Amino acid sequence: MTRIGLISDTHNYLDKAVADHFKACDLIWHAGDFGSIAIANELNAIRPLSGVYGNIDGADIRSVYPEQLVFMCEEVKVMMRHIGGYPPKYNPETKKEILLHRPQLFISGHSHILKVMYDDKLSCLHMNPGAAGKQGWHKVRTLIRFTIDGKDMKDCEVIEL
Repeated sequence: MTRIGLISDTHNYLDKAVADHFKACDLIWHAGDFGSIAIANELNAIRPLSGVYGNIDGADIRSVYPEQLVFMCEEVKVMMRHIGGYPPKYNPETKKEILLHRPQLFISGHSHILKVMYDDKLSCLHMNPGAAGKQGWHKVRTLIRFTIDGKDMKDCEVIEL
């Protein structure tokens, strides 16, 4: 069983409460727009961090984090990109990558809109944790915690900061 803390769009701001919310997690995944390598380092000090760069991220982030990750977490194939869209309105590059890799879980950020929805057509769960930073038009800052247990994705919690 792997407990995951999912965050995105911090835009160089990390709320102190994030550490408390993610302390029971095994891993932290960041879906892009860190804002600076300092944010990545702070998150990595809480729990091991995986992530992708976002459109606002500079060379400091891009030299460490890729545009896309495809990996296994337990028995679930995960694909993560910052800009992805959502079912069925994926951006064209993301749709091509989803069809190529066939993940069971697709994670994106960018929109600052929290979404957890299943794509029946592609048999894929989509998660966007919304935005945890203060920059942008969103009014509520959000995170997601969830568990992967073998093939099961469960115990999804939305956290408002």
